[in-house]
Amino acid sequence: MAFELPPLPYAENALAPHMSAETIEYHYGKHHKTYVDNLNKAVDGTPDADASLESIIMKAEGPLFNNAAQVWNHTFFWNGLSPNGGGAPTGAIAERIDADFGGYDAFRAQLSEAGLTQFGSGWAWLVEKDGALAIMKTPNADLPMKHGAKALWTVDVWEHAYYIDYRNLRAKFIDVVLDNLIDWNTVNANLAA
Repeated sequence: MAFELPPLPYAENALAPHMSAETIEYHYGKHHKTYVDNLNKAVDGTPDADASLESIIMKAEGPLFNNAAQVWNHTFFWNGLSPNGGGAPTGAIAERIDADFGGYDAFRAQLSEAGLTQFGSGWAWLVEKDGALAIMKTPNADLPMKHGAKALWTVDVWEHAYYIDYRNLRAKFIDVVLDNLIDWNTVNANLAA
């Protein structure tokens, strides 16, 4: 069973002007697709060819882990964005953010700080671990499931996520995603899952 590039939950131009169709074309259509293609090459003819993505991630190391985790990370990232997103949370996640961070502003500050201080490539995450919400950052392809945490949302801070639209302005990219694209409905669904 070959892994496939999952379809985006919106059109390639749906996140514009906050994330351009050109960024989606390269980030999703080239970077994400390459991770899928490389993963398929790596598992072809091995017992992992029929394994779930999560089981490969949990046991793999090196290039196999990197490609499997990046397929998972990117799929999770795309599904956490919406052309109708952004702003303060609603629903159960809003209550949990108030309880565990002391409010949306504190959550936002911690998430932004994680994204800005992730040296080089990586991710900033909203996670649930040990019954509480937390912010974590991971380098390269690393992800919360390898650390006993449940991912609720992420922002990609690899340069390919923002360089076309924002050049080297990672902070602006993070702000734009939080203000306009974070899909709180998906975050609530991830929290309930």
